Amino acid sequence: MIPLPKDSRWHAVTVLGLGHLRPAPGTWGSLPPVALAGLLVIGGLGPSAHPIVYHAVLLGICLAASASCVAFGEWAESWYGKKDPGWVVADETAGQAVALLALPSAASGGFVPLVITLGVAFLSFRLMDIIKPQPADWLQKFPGGWGVLLDDLAAGVYALLATQLIAHMIF
Repeated sequence: MIPLPKDSRWHAVTVLGLGHLRPAPGTWGSLPPVALAGLLVIGGLGPSAHPIVYHAVLLGICLAASASCVAFGEWAESWYGKKDPGWVVADETAGQAVALLALPSAASGGFVPLVITLGVAFLSFRLMDIIKPQPADWLQKFPGGWGVLLDDLAAGVYALLATQLIAHMIF
């Protein structure tokens, strides 16, 4: 078992320890933006009602998680002794936030459309993060925190496009 440093770097890259939950730590790291997006919509601050607030919150999450990866990614790779260690999930948090930007307006059409749309965004991101279609796979080869982060941002863009397409087909 790898000892856990539990300092601010560890908290940042593991998203307060979510990266150490099992199984599938990347899935755990993807959940906070989905939950927050759902709460924003339910609270009347969704992309249709308050687009500036909704997008500012998700962009803020993306930027904070991205900054954690870039700032502490090299440290995390050194600490865990491997490239893009699975415990580092700030990259999943950032990528999932990208996938939730421009959430289709159907998501604001009631609880069921919201759950379906958020589910599609979540599953699309997880799929794209796992299969890493080009250039996501190539982007992972960048050094340090950039390599940890960039493939997930690309997966987030792919998931955003898939969510838009599927939501428009369903609703």
